[in-house]
Amino acid sequence: MSMRERMNRLRASAASEARTATETVVSSSESECEPQEELHPGWASFGVTLRRGAKGDYLVRRTEFSLDYQHGTHQLGELIEAATGLSEFHAAQQPVEPESILYLDLETTGLGVGTGNVPFMTGFAFVQGNKFIVEQSLIRHPAEEYAMLYDLEQRLSNYRYLATYNGKTFDWPLVQNRMIMNAMGRELEQPLHLDFLHPSRSIWRNTLASCKLSHIEEERLGIFRTEDVPGSLAPQLYFQFLADGDPAPLEGVFLHNELDLLALACLSIRFGHLLREDIFRRIPYPEETEELVRTGLWLEQMGKSELAEELFGRALLHEEPSPSALNKLAARDKKAGNWQRAVVLWQKVVHASGSSLSASGHDACIELSMYFEHRSKELHQSLHYCAEALARMQSVSGGRRLSDKETIALQDVRKRIQRIQSKIHKLELGALSK
Repeated sequence: MSMRERMNRLRASAASEARTATETVVSSSESECEPQEELHPGWASFGVTLRRGAKGDYLVRRTEFSLDYQHGTHQLGELIEAATGLSEFHAAQQPVEPESILYLDLETTGLGVGTGNVPFMTGFAFVQGNKFIVEQSLIRHPAEEYAMLYDLEQRLSNYRYLATYNGKTFDWPLVQNRMIMNAMGRELEQPLHLDFLHPSRSIWRNTLASCKLSHIEEERLGIFRTEDVPGSLAPQLYFQFLADGDPAPLEGVFLHNELDLLALACLSIRFGHLLREDIFRRIPYPEETEELVRTGLWLEQMGKSELAEELFGRALLHEEPSPSALNKLAARDKKAGNWQRAVVLWQKVVHASGSSLSASGHDACIELSMYFEHRSKELHQSLHYCAEALARMQSVSGGRRLSDKETIALQDVRKRIQRIQSKIHKLELGALSK
């Protein structure tokens, strides 16, 4: 590079710095003359104020709850004791303390984690002293998103655990994407997730009609909402506010988000007590075998075998055991090599399902057929259960056209019968030749 080119570059740089300095002075003097922004009076009616953050303005609503606040079955203060049980989610880490958990729930303009989905409200909750605090941030237009996300980033750095409901798949990736879209620098350090959607599905998938948080809180946490705005309506109400500037419809969205955070805290208390293995001193045992078995299997996966065995025992003593639950126990015994009990459980499933073609009854027949063919070598017993499976399939299908899946299953059973019959025939021929 020639000397002239270097000098030209230096002049351009100096001019740029001068313009920046001038703009800064003008901007500063303008901001000093600007009148303080006045909020719409409707915000104050439900406790929303303006926050002037380091990077800009946005709206905030802060609500404090005493730790003896009863929300459904649980008091919020139970988290102090239950938090130690949550340590099992990250057994290699230090024990979970209540003050180290940040609860997060977003309200967004759409679904998915793509660039078009904007979190217009971030709700988070935490324990501070003898209070459980819910703080919610709202942006009135896209220009305020950066300030809200910046403050959220600062807050996240103060907590070790992030508690959510599907946050590992939705809330957290969306926050990261929005920070990238706002050019906020490096990717955030991954928190230790306490995502309660997955254990909820493990335990209640076949027991409850839905594993949505709003359904679980009614069925298992004793929380009943009245006049709650459905989460699916939140984007519509936000767009209505953007159109007319009236904050009144957003009061319901703030309340919905607050109730989600309180329910999330109570769900964390429930799982904390469960992992401490003292839950059933506080609430009754599950009534259905499906929930008993699923809870036991999840506890066993989390290393809590003592309570798991107690729940399995209760399931086996149930007057009307669920065939699918018994199949799960049998599969567990099969994996552990406890064939004797697995066979008894499969036989109970066949008996309990009667002559109907339930998926559980069919699976149990096939499992018994495989056991008697390959392990005990009782081929006639194997043939009996395989023929039982075929008879059930044929009686249910009748003359209707089978689906592709049913056709394949039927063909597999017929092939199995042919193979077993061939083995029996060979054994009989061998016996005759002797």
